[in-house]
Amino acid sequence: MKWLRISTALTGIAACGFMLAQIAPHAREAGAILAAQDDPAALSEIKLDALLRHNDRLIQDNIEVALASGDADLADSFVALARDRNIALPDDLPSRVGDAVKAENSTSHFAKRFAAGLVTGNADDVASLSGTVAGDLFVIGDIRDVVREGKHLAMGEETDRLVLGLAAAGLAVTAVTYVSVGGAAPVRAGLTLVKDARKVGRLGEGLAAWAGRSAREVVDTPMLQNAVASGSVLRPGQTLSAIKAAFRAEKAGALVRLGKDVTRVVEKTGTRGAMDSLRIAEGPKDVARAARLAEAQGGKTRAILKLLGRGALLLIGGAFNLALWLFGAALTLLGLLSSIKATTERLTQAWCDRRRARRLRQARIAAEAVLASPAVTA
Repeated sequence: MKWLRISTALTGIAACGFMLAQIAPHAREAGAILAAQDDPAALSEIKLDALLRHNDRLIQDNIEVALASGDADLADSFVALARDRNIALPDDLPSRVGDAVKAENSTSHFAKRFAAGLVTGNADDVASLSGTVAGDLFVIGDIRDVVREGKHLAMGEETDRLVLGLAAAGLAVTAVTYVSVGGAAPVRAGLTLVKDARKVGRLGEGLAAWAGRSAREVVDTPMLQNAVASGSVLRPGQTLSAIKAAFRAEKAGALVRLGKDVTRVVEKTGTRGAMDSLRIAEGPKDVARAARLAEAQGGKTRAILKLLGRGALLLIGGAFNLALWLFGAALTLLGLLSSIKATTERLTQAWCDRRRARRLRQARIAAEAVLASPAVTA
């Protein structure tokens, strides 16, 4: 029975040790993810390690897909990611990406996209954003959007209140830009990009809902309806004054912060990187996280967002599972320590029992020897 108890304890050590060896890597990764949940850069690095560990061709395949879809900027982002992680690529692939980037940044292509952004007010790259911002800085684009959406509102038609509010906010920021000799231009560019993302359907639902509520707060609807009723793009000065009167500057702080964060993303990743961030964002905090990620990862940000989605910005839905890994590891470790303790106690008890039995046996032999001695017999 004694040796059975020792064997049981040793079996417990072996079983718990084996389980801990299996659980420990998952628990270590879970702990690292939970510790990095408030740091988008660190969180994305951990998740990339796990993702790329199981697929060596993931980056190469995404580069091919990006080139096939005509997105040279995304392909270049994946090349930067591969270079940073020392992942080998076919010799011709970086050259093909470089040629595609040169073609995309050519003068003729830039001029065409600039003109498209200026005329249509929609942006999906640096050139078209430059044109869009130029139009908004000259108030043409924002007045166009305010007049169009404001008339829809006045006539009871379907109105995009988010575009309306962003355009009104943009007009006020534009006035500040002129006064500060360009000091507010980054905010202006950020608001323009949010507005463009909304127009082309690349604004996350959660962020769109939040921005819509914020936009409604900054616009005095009755006053704006009166302004647009007589407003016209052909009379920008008069229209601008009337619209600015309907704008509540004191309510625009949240939108201005959003514009600043979007601009931070643009500065590090480009327009398309900012569009990618706006598409997955569910609120202004996500955009702020995307800005922190972009500042840490630079040109690799688009590739990271493509691979991880919103999971690059924060911990999504996995906190309970991660906690289970840690809990399981803690229980297994407790079981291992308990088994070691039990084994130690039982081995010690067996050793003590053996010594006691030896002493008793020696004492019995000594007593028998004394009793059997001639002196005692006599």
